[in-house]
Amino acid sequence: MTMQERLEAIEQRYDKIDSLMADPEVSADYTRIQTLAKEQSSIRTIVELSREYREAQTQLVEVHALIREESDSEMIALAREEELELQADIERVESDLRIELIPKDPNDEKNVILEIRAGTGGDEAGLFASDLYRMYTRYAQRNGWKTEVIDVNQTGLGAIKEIVFELRGRGAYSRLKHESGGHRVQRVPVTESSGRIHTSAATVAVLPEAEEVDVDIKPEELDIDIFRAGGHGGQNVQKVETAVRITHVPTGIVATCQDERSQLKNREKAMAVLRSRLLAREIERQHQKISEVRRNQVGSGDRSQRVRTYNFPQGRVTDHRVNLSSYSLESVLDGDIDEFINALIQQEQADALAFGG
Repeated sequence: MTMQERLEAIEQRYDKIDSLMADPEVSADYTRIQTLAKEQSSIRTIVELSREYREAQTQLVEVHALIREESDSEMIALAREEELELQADIERVESDLRIELIPKDPNDEKNVILEIRAGTGGDEAGLFASDLYRMYTRYAQRNGWKTEVIDVNQTGLGAIKEIVFELRGRGAYSRLKHESGGHRVQRVPVTESSGRIHTSAATVAVLPEAEEVDVDIKPEELDIDIFRAGGHGGQNVQKVETAVRITHVPTGIVATCQDERSQLKNREKAMAVLRSRLLAREIERQHQKISEVRRNQVGSGDRSQRVRTYNFPQGRVTDHRVNLSSYSLESVLDGDIDEFINALIQQEQADALAFGG
């Protein structure tokens, strides 16, 4: 199907949705109206660009006719200027349309479950994991998203061994999905008396929050343990057993939540993490079906891959996937990461266009 045929089909569907939503029988069905409104919203930009594209082409035809038929040199000169402007508009809109027509990731609008784990580097790695946690929560605040801790394992002194938390906001996954991977920091630890620079690491995993309809989990596949929530150093901080550990027996995937005082709430949160990890596992399995060439160029989101370095002595943050550096390290750690996110999204779009969407 050509681009023009795709645009015509999308416009026809857009108009069809208009007709359906005006139908009294359909408008009485709230669920269906919501579904139709969401679908129409998802293609509105394409329809608007398509109509702008068609209008510019029509005007260009008229300008060409004027140039052929006009004898006044000043009018011809003005028409030539308009011709150049219209050609530039057509090229711009055509470029925007090609990007909009790239198949969307079905998980893009989902909330996110984000996991940060300290890697090599001892206490310094734990402090860096804490820095990353703050960076993402500050980014969430900048976007008006809500955050909620699901599980955390702290080692004292402000260090985090592992933390799992949720970010709720429209399009959270579309913005954060490229953050998965190995992040490393180069700086002089507070405990280093000689001033020697250490390199430490942490891993970030960004999971689209899975709904029950996304993942089929049978009750008999689950092994559920209830235990007392633990505090720093392993001491029990509650006298009743409210912490929940759920193991998905077929895969061995485990999810734990002990942040809430209610066993029911901990179970709900642990199930949300388990579903998201199973969905991420399925997404990775699908990625592995992609040709080796494309996976090498686009990347698979493998969390072991080194993606970004935070260099304190030079005040520099470098994303190795897009070869982009920023010398505003403090701002980046305060959640100002849109420059990197936008560059990664543009790279994803360029890769998709290179492979025909």
